[in-house]
Amino acid sequence: MRELFDEAAVQSARDPRESVRQSGRTPQRKRFYKEAGATEAEGGFAITLDGKPIRTPSGRQVVIPSRALADAVAAEWAAQGETIDPVTMPLTRIANSVVEGVVDRVELVTDDLAKYFESDLLFYRAGHPEALVAREAAHWDPLLFWAAETLGAHFILSEGIMHVKQPDEAIEAARGALPGDAWSIAALHVVTTLTGSALLALALAHGVRDAGQVWAAAHVDEDWNVEKWGADEEAASRRAARLRDFEAAVAVLAAVTPRGAKGP
Repeated sequence: MRELFDEAAVQSARDPRESVRQSGRTPQRKRFYKEAGATEAEGGFAITLDGKPIRTPSGRQVVIPSRALADAVAAEWAAQGETIDPVTMPLTRIANSVVEGVVDRVELVTDDLAKYFESDLLFYRAGHPEALVAREAAHWDPLLFWAAETLGAHFILSEGIMHVKQPDEAIEAARGALPGDAWSIAALHVVTTLTGSALLALALAHGVRDAGQVWAAAHVDEDWNVEKWGADEEAASRRAARLRDFEAAVAVLAAVTPRGAKGP
């Protein structure tokens, strides 16, 4: 069982961002079990295959803090056909990544996530056309106001792609609002890398925006181009794969993190 997710899990231990990138290259293996389930274990719930708990490549038992999340992970294993396809198991990949590469390095993963506050998607705006400028503002400005007013994080905007240095105080204030547990920070890291915005991930964690709003805000420019020039089949396929991983990260966050009050 350890070897099933070796490539994805080892890459996650090196760099959490690799979990999504590497998953598509993980070789498929034949299904070797009949039943998958979840059972109580020390610290939460274990995933079992024919009664035996699954483990990470380093031998750590995968223990999940939420019963609902454990059942969902077990369901991914149960849904596999003759071969095991990790691409269709985003919850399992996140769980392996947390146990193998995040629980002992929460601060490092948080630091890596917080680097996105230095060049967040929401800070870089189109100069034209006017309708796109307005659409970006409608999706993004309320979150910047929330960060400034609620968190004390005052970020600087830029037109185009020219880098602008963000105030250290703003970055630290936003970082301080991130959760401190391994499961939440891992889920937010996935959301951040898939959207290009730590601020969107933070808004999701605090209940300021729901998952649909976050996904839409992350794709304002892309959706604008699709409306103007039409959809590209390959790009649409990649986006669908990212959405599957995004929804898994949202499910993890919802299962382990209490939601805050709604914002603007």
